[in-house]
Amino acid sequence: MSTAILTGQPVPGSSIEADLRSLGFDLRTAIDAAEAETLLAEVPGDERVALVDARFVGHVHALRLGLTDPRFPLAAIPGAVTAQPAGRQALTRAMARENSAGGGTTLVDSLADRILTALDADGTDVHRPELGTLVAAVPADPQARNEARQAVTDVDDEAVRLKSAVKARDGFFTTFCISPYSRYLARWCARRGLTPNQVTTASLLTALIAAACAATGTRGGFVAAGVLLIASFVLDCTDGQLARYSLQYSTLGAWLDATFDRAKEYAYYAGLALGAARGGDDVWALALGAMVLQTCRHVVDFSFNEANHDATALGTLSLASPTAALSDKLDSVGWTVWVRRMIVLPIGERWAMIAVLTAATTPRITFYVLLVGCAFAATYTTAGRVLRSLTRKAKRTDRAAVALADLADSGPLAQGFAEAFKKAARRLPGFTAPTAALLGGLAVVLTAALTDFGGPWPIVAALGYALTSGLAVARPLKGALDWLVPPFLRAAEYGTVLVLAAEADVKGALPAAFGLVAAVAYHHYDTVYRIRGDAGAPPAWLVRSIGGHEGRTLLVTVLAAVLTASQFKVALTALAVAVALVVLVESIRFWVAAHRGGAPAVHDEGEPA
Repeated sequence: MSTAILTGQPVPGSSIEADLRSLGFDLRTAIDAAEAETLLAEVPGDERVALVDARFVGHVHALRLGLTDPRFPLAAIPGAVTAQPAGRQALTRAMARENSAGGGTTLVDSLADRILTALDADGTDVHRPELGTLVAAVPADPQARNEARQAVTDVDDEAVRLKSAVKARDGFFTTFCISPYSRYLARWCARRGLTPNQVTTASLLTALIAAACAATGTRGGFVAAGVLLIASFVLDCTDGQLARYSLQYSTLGAWLDATFDRAKEYAYYAGLALGAARGGDDVWALALGAMVLQTCRHVVDFSFNEANHDATALGTLSLASPTAALSDKLDSVGWTVWVRRMIVLPIGERWAMIAVLTAATTPRITFYVLLVGCAFAATYTTAGRVLRSLTRKAKRTDRAAVALADLADSGPLAQGFAEAFKKAARRLPGFTAPTAALLGGLAVVLTAALTDFGGPWPIVAALGYALTSGLAVARPLKGALDWLVPPFLRAAEYGTVLVLAAEADVKGALPAAFGLVAAVAYHHYDTVYRIRGDAGAPPAWLVRSIGGHEGRTLLVTVLAAVLTASQFKVALTALAVAVALVVLVESIRFWVAAHRGGAPAVHDEGEPA
């Protein structure tokens, strides 16, 4: 329930009451500030409340943007201010001060605007949505009112609402091939009371059916899989557009949208591998390689953004780098913007490519093209970010260092070594952390690849990897390239599992490894989304219970050394199931509790990856 308090003298013929009711507000009226303060105190503290000037003239969508967005404790547009429970104390305090200053007299100017001024004077953060061509005004006289009403008539707020439902920045395929019609599908869903979470679930189910079709291994199944994958992506775009269209943002919804995207893509990889196996072609190593590469790409994105989004310039130097300046210059040339967005293979281009190749070729060709394309995109984006980091003079924050340490996913072994190295690490060069992570990871992967399955040397290399991992996180990750530590660690762990499963050379080992990497990758994605939602990292007991990246790597090498190939396959399967159960139960418990507990709604536009 939400309550709107109309302040001041009502205006004959005004639609403000009907507009507020259409947005779900229960109405109260107050002639003066004293009455408004009394009514404000009567509204239960767990409800949204808005103060709206009775003379307000504007679009309904302007009111919707200003008064119903669940992401912000306090928000305002001209003539209206609103507070959710988290912002009620600040609003009540500002109201009491304004009432005292005004003596409770009949309102002449806008009480809502005066309250907003008082909130600003207190240093309170108040969200002001970008209205663009939408009208929101409190006319001072009849002539101004007529002009404002004419301005409302001149702008179609439904057209503005539909346009704003689409991401401002997206990939070429999504922008020109999906969004022109998916926005209307989003409106259709909104008018029938469907929620973004329901559309997100429908997208997941469609993608799972597509994976099942691919798993049939028939040409008809592959064609159906490609068509259904595109349909799933249309729904994937629709859920976000529905959230923006109807302002239905939530913590749970953001988590579902993000995790389901990864689940859909990786389940489809598994479907392709199963379909290929039916035709006598084993491509599980390619499917696992594609998942490893794509996950590492995302970790590069996440780590770089966390390390730099709140960095500050050193001295009088700008945060901008020559690389960033060149990028901005290229963005000024229209066609280069789309080329650069396409070559990084964002989710739209990637899924379209996979769908077409599935329908027209074989799973092996699909994975070959996917691996080459993703490898090029990863090289392009990572090289650009390395250049930016080396040429940008900036100071990274403690928050960023904590986020990178959480993304590292260090277990008891690495943390123990880190504690032992803490004093010595302070005297080491700034490039020590990424170098240690890279060299240790390369050593364990190459040792596993260059020695026979069942040998002891991968165990030795895994112990060395635990040691170098501890050295990498022994001091705060604030160096220019320290954001590379988490992706290097991900590549080392996933790569070791892939190599050992391939060397086992027994049927079922690579699918078991695929399941294990999928379960661990889910844990790493879940860590990212918790950090992005300001919920902190997963609890320490969870990281300890599943061993941390170095513990799992060591365990897998030990299993490979002491078990036969067939037993190793069974052990990987059991480990995959155990990790999946632990991380899924904890993750679902956390996000459902956060949603029920009224955690702040989030909506992360993020990168179109």
